[in-house]
Amino acid sequence: MAFAPVLPLGGVAGWLLLQRVENTQRATFEKSPDIEREAAYFAENVSKATSPADLVADHRLLNVALTAFGLESEIDKRAFIRKALESNTLDPESFAVKLVDDSYEKMARAFGYGDITGARVADPGFAGDIVAAYKERSFDTAVGESDSSLRLALNARRELEGFAETAAKSATPDSVWFSVMGDLPLREVLQTAYGLPDSFSQIDIDKQRETLQDKTRELFGTDSVEAFADPENVEALIRRFLARDAVNNGPTSATRGTAALSLLQQAGSSFASLVQSRF
Repeated sequence: MAFAPVLPLGGVAGWLLLQRVENTQRATFEKSPDIEREAAYFAENVSKATSPADLVADHRLLNVALTAFGLESEIDKRAFIRKALESNTLDPESFAVKLVDDSYEKMARAFGYGDITGARVADPGFAGDIVAAYKERSFDTAVGESDSSLRLALNARRELEGFAETAAKSATPDSVWFSVMGDLPLREVLQTAYGLPDSFSQIDIDKQRETLQDKTRELFGTDSVEAFADPENVEALIRRFLARDAVNNGPTSATRGTAALSLLQQAGSSFASLVQSRF
């Protein structure tokens, strides 16, 4: 079993604590025997998976690949995964590109099975890049087992940096917002941080983009995704998300400190009853 990150707090306080101990806990987590074993297996064998059929046929290879793109929960959808991997990511009408969740498109592009250049599994550095992403995402998943909101925060920090870089290089930076909206975990963070209702995803797609741009401009002075090239803006967004998330959801039995608070409340009630019985 992999080392489990220690997260005694949730919300903004938990996020601040996680950032202070993150490097140490990541290093310890990545040295866990099962993480090292699966990473080594992938590095040694992925070059043999020269087709999508090869990859989906090997459960261990597939698990590392899916985890690297945040898709580990999809591992039983092998036919669906194979179809996505067979997609030509340069074709806007291809299966992976048309999916709402762009994680499949990213994975299909990385492996290259359906693209003109063909499979990249034997390219120098390919296995190392996927393994690094696998380890990073595996840590996020372990964090999520204790606190799903902190996992979303970690994902948002990483993905916003990448989208900001894309926007800076794009001739049509406004269009990057559509990619942002295709990242479903990131979308959840933005919707919560900006106080948008669950029904937001049901309105016209262009209106969604305009709303996100307007909210970003109000908070950060620009409506471009490039706003998140500034780590301070990313940090502000994440704290806003965690604060609103705590208000929206309230404490649950899984929230750190809730059990202790419950015991204190029960003790207080018992004491009050005892006092009343005496007087």
